[in-house]
Amino acid sequence: MIQETSDIVITGLAAISAAGVGVELLVAAVRNSESCLTPVPEEIAVRPGLRWGKAAQFRTADFMPPLKARKFDRCSLLATVATGLALSHAGVTKGSLSPERIGITMGSGFGGIANSEEFLTGYFQTGVDGLAPMLFPNTVANAAASNASIEHGLQGPNVTTVQRFCSAESAFQLACRFIAEGRADVMVTGGVDELTPRMLQGFHALHQDRHYAADYAEGCGLLVLERRAHAEARRAEILGTVTAVRTLGLLLAGRESEAVGKLLPPGQPELLSLSGTADLMPLFADLLPRTPRVALPPVTGRSIAMGGLAMAALVATLADGETGLHLAASPEGPYFAISFTGGAPV
Repeated sequence: MIQETSDIVITGLAAISAAGVGVELLVAAVRNSESCLTPVPEEIAVRPGLRWGKAAQFRTADFMPPLKARKFDRCSLLATVATGLALSHAGVTKGSLSPERIGITMGSGFGGIANSEEFLTGYFQTGVDGLAPMLFPNTVANAAASNASIEHGLQGPNVTTVQRFCSAESAFQLACRFIAEGRADVMVTGGVDELTPRMLQGFHALHQDRHYAADYAEGCGLLVLERRAHAEARRAEILGTVTAVRTLGLLLAGRESEAVGKLLPPGQPELLSLSGTADLMPLFADLLPRTPRVALPPVTGRSIAMGGLAMAALVATLADGETGLHLAASPEGPYFAISFTGGAPV
């Protein structure tokens, strides 16, 4: 499917990652090829030499009182803080726009997993009496987007997508659709994930800690999308333009190269970012243009919802008028190719 548009622009960005809190720190780490991965502490490491992309510089107390933060799981904290940063970057303050015209779509792979573990552990150990009702609301994947929307008063469309390594891209596509259909003027979109010791144990048991789950990470990357006319009317700074979203569900056996050829847009982008497992698939490596890249896995690690961080870093790196392509893939599909242009060209 190809969704072309020139009416959707980006007016805000936010990033929380192993590089720190802020898009500038993420972009600087990528430009300097600076690895922000750190060794997993010995007491929780499932094997020697394991690294992870913990967002260690993120301090909840810098953004909200401790008593309030206790109501959130870590994934919701990342998403709620990042949403506030993205909206502030876009110049959108609480009450400045109609709340029912602002929505949020969030991709996540393991949202709420820490609370789910704690909730179920109580049940397995002591039965019904061990269940903690306060934990339950944050055990579901859509808790992050829901908590962020409540905190910031977003009453428009609210959807969470869980679609393997293309979760953030699926959320991004939905956000574009909601704006194109007139269901929202502003959409916050991207991806969020947390990282726990239990996840490392699971990756190791599935033999994925040396492959797709190697150097696994956590964080949140968000973009604020907006109708061009709406952004211009409120004189918002336009950071970039969405020009097309292309998707494929499957690569048919024997026709993989033909399918990828249709997925990639015509012409050669000036900057390329890869997310999900696209950088691990030889088929994409053989067909991709030899252009400069925004490469996050060796810098901040890989995660299910890494696409939000990758797209934010790509848009932040694009110069005015420069073209960029974000490519994301899951091993079994789907596949996304999202085209951007820096600045506000028509």
